[in-house]
Amino acid sequence: MLTDKDTTPLDAKPIEAALASALPDSRHRLALVGRRALAVVPPVLLVAAVWVLWREFHNLSFAAVAAAMAGWGHGAILGSLALFVVSFTLMGVVEGVGLRWTGARIPWGPVIAVSFLANAIAHSIGANLLVSGAIRARFYDRYGVRLSQVAATTLFSGLSFAVGLAALSGSGLLLATSADLAATAIPVVFARVLGSGLVTAALGYVAVCGLRRRPISAFGRSLVLPSAGDAMAQLVIGVVDNGVAAAIIWILLPPGVIGYPSFVGAYAVACVAGLASSVPGGAGVFESALATLLPNLEPAALAAAFLGYRLSYYLLPLLIAALALAGDTLLGSRKR
Repeated sequence: MLTDKDTTPLDAKPIEAALASALPDSRHRLALVGRRALAVVPPVLLVAAVWVLWREFHNLSFAAVAAAMAGWGHGAILGSLALFVVSFTLMGVVEGVGLRWTGARIPWGPVIAVSFLANAIAHSIGANLLVSGAIRARFYDRYGVRLSQVAATTLFSGLSFAVGLAALSGSGLLLATSADLAATAIPVVFARVLGSGLVTAALGYVAVCGLRRRPISAFGRSLVLPSAGDAMAQLVIGVVDNGVAAAIIWILLPPGVIGYPSFVGAYAVACVAGLASSVPGGAGVFESALATLLPNLEPAALAAAFLGYRLSYYLLPLLIAALALAGDTLLGSRKR
């Protein structure tokens, strides 16, 4: 978990300021140039995503997409809603494990609720770590959780997502048959090499957590890695959670158009593209990347699946979270 080496509060010494003061002027100027250059990346990626989406879907009619949605059936719709519930519950479970790693002891009910609020809003707004951390800090303060514990829990949850996504996508690329991969734009050899690397990285994280028990120090703070058991919990829950999220789109596609292992590999690459873009929710970038990686899928069916995914995994949770926050704020004002 995160700890201070001095008595300065965590929020009084931002890591960026500490880094800037530690760098020589020339390197500091280089860092500023790098940050300004990176600021250009999100809008460029968004424009590229819009162009890809227009290229893939501009010939589609609303009637074609509506017909594809009508083909889902009640089973697929209920399945996507059930998967949304399972995914957000798993996020709460890994958050509870993270809180206990930091030394905080909170009942599971509030943990699941706060996790849902943090992730539902952060997924849609973007800046996941910052936004979700702020929401956690607001609610966990009622249970005496320190800011350092909130920061560590947020980092723990983020690592679970990253490790799980790496392991799931790597396994999907390794398990997919050549025929399955033919339905994607991912070459077979590249899929095998990338899959091996991703699985190795995920397992390597667990191994490092088990072998290194000394804290990692930087900028006046230290980080004690999770135990091997906690790291394995991150890996397992992260794999299942990402697999459930990917299945929301997959079950909304026509049956038999692509195998699940191949789809998961493409889904993971698209997720990384969406996260790297810094566009809220990866909107547009995620869809364009997945459409590019799955060129053989019928455009109307893919567009309908995208719409169902956004409705069930982003808009519905955001609506529920917004209503819950409004209710909490109203209740708090009345108590005053």
